[in-house]
Amino acid sequence: MGVHIQNKIRLALGSVKDHASIGKAMIYNHHERKAFSDIEIAVLRATGHDNGPIGDKYMHEILFLVSNSPGSIPFLAERISRRLCKTRHRLVALKTLSLIHRLLRGGNRCFEQQLRSAHVSGHLQMSTNSFRKCSDPWSSFLRSYAAYLEERVGWAINQAGKLEPVMFNGLEFGCYEEKSVDMVFRKLPKCQAFIDRVLDCSPRDIVPVADSLAQAALVNTLKESFQVYIMLCDGIEILINMFFDLTRPARALACDILKRASRQSKELHDLYETCKRVMEHKNLEYPNVQIITMDHVLALEQCSSFMSTSTSTTPPPLSDCLTTLGKESKKEGNGDNGSSSSQFSCTMETKISKVWVVFEEDDGELQVPMAMDIV
Repeated sequence: MGVHIQNKIRLALGSVKDHASIGKAMIYNHHERKAFSDIEIAVLRATGHDNGPIGDKYMHEILFLVSNSPGSIPFLAERISRRLCKTRHRLVALKTLSLIHRLLRGGNRCFEQQLRSAHVSGHLQMSTNSFRKCSDPWSSFLRSYAAYLEERVGWAINQAGKLEPVMFNGLEFGCYEEKSVDMVFRKLPKCQAFIDRVLDCSPRDIVPVADSLAQAALVNTLKESFQVYIMLCDGIEILINMFFDLTRPARALACDILKRASRQSKELHDLYETCKRVMEHKNLEYPNVQIITMDHVLALEQCSSFMSTSTSTTPPPLSDCLTTLGKESKKEGNGDNGSSSSQFSCTMETKISKVWVVFEEDDGELQVPMAMDIV
């Protein structure tokens, strides 16, 4: 009973604060451009202290005002950042972060680029310093969600409606000009950094996940992770197919990427299974996560080591590396039959067969011995 009364008091105080902030914005911006004042008021109303989600009408209002007010996006970014920095209320903080997420998803390409530029210039900041010292599940989720959005700003929605990383001038491989190499060594690390931020948003406690606002934030995060995971799988497939054509430094980098992918695949599988159990949203189409085992990665790494130490200019066959692995696993079996490695460690002999084979021809019969028999 006492907790219920406290929540009502907090809600009433929060409503008073919202009205005071809106009134202050009206007075302060009375002599400024009216559109800027309307933008600030719309932000305050969208991120109010009530328990409801962000109203679509506020989203449409913000997008409409910004599209009709040139140069207003830095102002919008500053007001959102100020709202997030000053609040001590977890619902207001989560609403403000959700507003940023929805603006990244709901605006056009030009708006998205300008919002990203506002983040680079420092106008848009996703600081959760007010909740840094708190150890409760809500504060932990807020920090993780803010870190996810920091990474999400570096991604854009292409014309097909899919996420893709925004690539800046950076790592270049002069000896490789193929698109596949660009995909592996530039986009794959971006995909893996994105997946790491998603994994940090894992629902560790039922308290934040039970809230409808937190679930809405998680749903959007999961939907975007599905697209990035598919891109990650495509990149891993390309990487494995081209592995033996890479130089030694590139193979070392590829092994690091595969090791990280092995860890992420297991954790992402567990995250999706947890979300299926605890979240009310049942219409999400979860991808089938293919778990990459560390044994596969170590086999490729050992092949890479063998190629580096070999004096031959041609790469060794994969069976040589697998033969070595088979012998090692046989030693570790302590008397095991070693059936898994016998196909790589058996000896071969060539013998001349005494069996004669008869071939029929037009002129007669011709008998020839078989050349060899492998046993």
